[in-house]
Amino acid sequence: MSDPSKLSERAYRIRRYALRMGEVQGQGYIGQALGYADVLAVAYGHAMKYRPEDPQWESRDRFLLSHGHYAIAFYAALIEAGIIPEEELETYGSDDSRLPMSGMATYTPGMEMSGGSLGQGLPIAVGMALALRHKGNPAFVYNSMSDGELDEGSTWEAAMGAAHHGLGNLVCLVDINNQQADGPSGKVLGFEPLADKWAAFGWHVQRIDGNDLPAVVAAFDAARALTDAKPRVILVDTLMGKGVPFLEEREKNHFIRVDPPEWQQAIAHLDQARHEGAL
Repeated sequence: MSDPSKLSERAYRIRRYALRMGEVQGQGYIGQALGYADVLAVAYGHAMKYRPEDPQWESRDRFLLSHGHYAIAFYAALIEAGIIPEEELETYGSDDSRLPMSGMATYTPGMEMSGGSLGQGLPIAVGMALALRHKGNPAFVYNSMSDGELDEGSTWEAAMGAAHHGLGNLVCLVDINNQQADGPSGKVLGFEPLADKWAAFGWHVQRIDGNDLPAVVAAFDAARALTDAKPRVILVDTLMGKGVPFLEEREKNHFIRVDPPEWQQAIAHLDQARHEGAL
């Protein structure tokens, strides 16, 4: 069992790295990064097998960032994991950077797929998990996706395929922050009762508070320990802007433009929350 305090520190640093990258460009999907940091901290600090010095290690667990616009969050996790050096943070979104504003596998060590066209991650993950099983490779495939991707037919086709093939080496993570570009996700296209839908498709389902670290750890552990030949999905309810009150309270924070002084204010809020044990 990983030390909870160390995971909490990881999540805090992931949030802080993301804010520093956001400050470089003055904008970005920072609300998602702050909300999803706990999940990424557990993935890379507790659950997954990988070698920071060898991102292409054949026995690694694969983490697919289907929601490519979460790249700022993912880069922060890769920095924390030691796969990308911290000094590259300042290059975020600039020409010739290995950290483009949307995830691209050809640029970034540790990036398994080029995301951005939503609904593509789970189909790729199904093929990858099936191939690993045929090769006798025991690695897990984690597909990370947004609740907006529940609107895509390709997601549900892949969900059927994963269950049909009994892919017990596949874990899907769905970030339910209830926001997408056109408004609240549930109002754009209602997706509840979500747990029942995944279960009906033949998946092992857990739904948790994605900002409760012990709950996230328990869910990852349960997903890996399950012996049934069926894919697993973890539905994570998260709070956009977690740890920075004035960002948590914004009505629309799918894509945030932040005034220059507010970046340092956000970091100060985050540091204060960490000092007080609120994160």
